[in-house]
Amino acid sequence: MFSDRTNWKLTRNRLTETLEEVRSSGAHILDLTISNPTRAGLRYEESVLLQSLASPQAIDYDPQPKGLTSARAAVAAYYRTAHGIHNLDLEHLLLTTSTSEGYSFVFRLLCNPGDELLVPKPSYPLFEFLADLQDVRLVPYPLIYDHGWQMDFPSLPQAVTERTRGIVVVHPNNPTGSFVHAHEHKFLNRFCRDHGLALIADEVFLDYAHDRAEHQSFAANADALTFTLSGVSKISALPQMKVAWIVTSGPAAKVEEAQSRLEVISDTYLSMNAPLQWATPVLLEQRKNIQQQLLNRVLANLEELDRQLAAQKACQRLDVEGGWYAVLRVPVTQTDEELAVDLLRRKSVLVHPGHFYDFPSDGYLVLSLIAMEKEFAEAVKRVLEMMNL
Repeated sequence: MFSDRTNWKLTRNRLTETLEEVRSSGAHILDLTISNPTRAGLRYEESVLLQSLASPQAIDYDPQPKGLTSARAAVAAYYRTAHGIHNLDLEHLLLTTSTSEGYSFVFRLLCNPGDELLVPKPSYPLFEFLADLQDVRLVPYPLIYDHGWQMDFPSLPQAVTERTRGIVVVHPNNPTGSFVHAHEHKFLNRFCRDHGLALIADEVFLDYAHDRAEHQSFAANADALTFTLSGVSKISALPQMKVAWIVTSGPAAKVEEAQSRLEVISDTYLSMNAPLQWATPVLLEQRKNIQQQLLNRVLANLEELDRQLAAQKACQRLDVEGGWYAVLRVPVTQTDEELAVDLLRRKSVLVHPGHFYDFPSDGYLVLSLIAMEKEFAEAVKRVLEMMNL
């Protein structure tokens, strides 16, 4: 009765079952998997946010496939002020309800059923579900760690087939926190031109560079057909306010054709709602309030993690340049999932095992850096106590 594309393994994994078991016992769990900033003890300007949703203009139905001009202008202003992109054409910017929807639009635009996209490994597990729903096959290319993360350039040409349509980069990556560096950017443009591929750049964590420096956005990339995805979920730490976008850039003829097709896709779904579009300028302005809080939290937790790691020898933190996560390398005495289950049962600490993010081997834990500082410090203490027995 059901489609093959939704034939996922829907049974709960051991970590989820253990979490329910420990919670039912009444134990207080220290959560180092938290990704929801609205539950991380941040100070939001609640009255400003709520008032922004009450625009009288939202009563009028004005369906525009690319999104309201005022909302797109606010996104262009964000790129101008935050990333120095002064020539972003509003006609090449299309609003979506989420980056996930943005991915689905771009996947549909580029791929016939069974076509392929190259995606980084390790990376965010959501890609697999999005690809399944769009009948796309994902082909991983490795990020390798050698004094920092980097793309494995030699593996990319070997991964390309006649069905390859594009390559996905996450800038910075989730969970490795590694940016696409300038020499990698140049390689990607040349690689896409040589093989006739599109470039899909996920930049949701772009504003969270740990050195507080500005990193180049792909939104102005002119050398290859490029689709840049982002949204207020991370930029303004507002995942409940469903505003995201696709910026199309590259050679003019390809951009125009891609944008025309994307407009039809968007017009077919009519997904963006009026209140959030009218609120978009305010939602983006809120980044000035929230990003500083989050970066301070992330850097304080990183400092605490390093302080505790310095007092032991069993574990080490991998280099991280941006985003909300840290990767901990730990001794391999069992699978990462078994270790995460043990930490939950014995120490009441919840972490993500590396295999959730498709790490190539065991020995990795992923820790959220947006957890509240006291809980983070105590959770790390418990993790290291167990790893150094």
